[in-house]
Amino acid sequence: MNKRIIVAVDAMGGDHAPGPEVAGAVMAAREWRIPVVLVGQQARIEAELATHRCVGLDISIRHASEVVGMHDSASDAVRKKKDSSIRVAFDLVRDGQASAVVSTGNSGATMAAGMFVLKRIPGIDRPAIATVVPNLKDQTLVLDVGGNVDCKALHLAQFALMGSVYMQQMFGKERPRVGVLSNGEEESKGNDLTRETHRILSRSPLNYLGYIEGRDIYNGTVDVVVCDGFVGNVVLKVSEGLADAMGKMLKAEFGSRWLSRLGYLLARPAFLGFRKKVDYAEYGGAPLLGIQGTGMICHGKSSARAVMNAIRLAHEFEARQVNEQLIRRLVEISDLNPSQTTEGTGVAEELRQGALS
Repeated sequence: MNKRIIVAVDAMGGDHAPGPEVAGAVMAAREWRIPVVLVGQQARIEAELATHRCVGLDISIRHASEVVGMHDSASDAVRKKKDSSIRVAFDLVRDGQASAVVSTGNSGATMAAGMFVLKRIPGIDRPAIATVVPNLKDQTLVLDVGGNVDCKALHLAQFALMGSVYMQQMFGKERPRVGVLSNGEEESKGNDLTRETHRILSRSPLNYLGYIEGRDIYNGTVDVVVCDGFVGNVVLKVSEGLADAMGKMLKAEFGSRWLSRLGYLLARPAFLGFRKKVDYAEYGGAPLLGIQGTGMICHGKSSARAVMNAIRLAHEFEARQVNEQLIRRLVEISDLNPSQTTEGTGVAEELRQGALS
């Protein structure tokens, strides 16, 4: 019998909450029949729901009196605001009343709540925020994109493992190609962090190709790009800014002359396809990998369509049992041949136990 997968949506977290959150939930419930529980201030959510046609949709409300703001400390938000929408949403998953969480709120608080309430997967020291970006062939997964600014090599190696399992389960990549983001492809490049990560991954069972450069994120050379959260967040924001700037520049060019406007009409289907491919709303949210449950972190300015797609992604993450596969992979790695050692310690054990916490 198939498990009923219920998605809890933090309805109060985004910049324009609860409008896009409620609208996205309605769209997901109508389009894919996904059960949704909206978590937040009940009166405001009910008022927003009243503006939509919700008859027959599997949508419920769980009241939470507090709201975590974008400038709230992540730890304070989790420990002091125990009745906040984001904390209550994760509580629902812990208590078996929901299967996954989607939040457009404070990403640090979302990550902290996931770790505090659901705990980490054994063998994973630090959860990572992963995001999918388009490349010339299909998609590339980049992690971490902001969850961990200061990392050790073992953390990046664990990110590589989590990213590989994610791409296997969600995108059907049999042996995802992994690369470490650096300032050059040569082994002499990089810094102490990337060189030690390279050492670990070179001796791991993952399909590790070595160092990659920034351009390789978009040309399809690898499927998984590993970096610390500082670098990853810069990559993410540059990608978003470039896509937005390109769209505006093209629009300005096409509107400048009548001949250009005619050309736009002819090329409009191609440009609409391009816009859809680079639009973050199509990808919904960024999975929080490494916690014992499913959490999706969305942009604070997420539209209803972005929230809808994040709900679909969370539902699919649970349905494909990504965490279960990750745990299984950790066990497999721990059983590697003892000859695969580094200074007397198996690389498998380094990855599994998180010895360098």
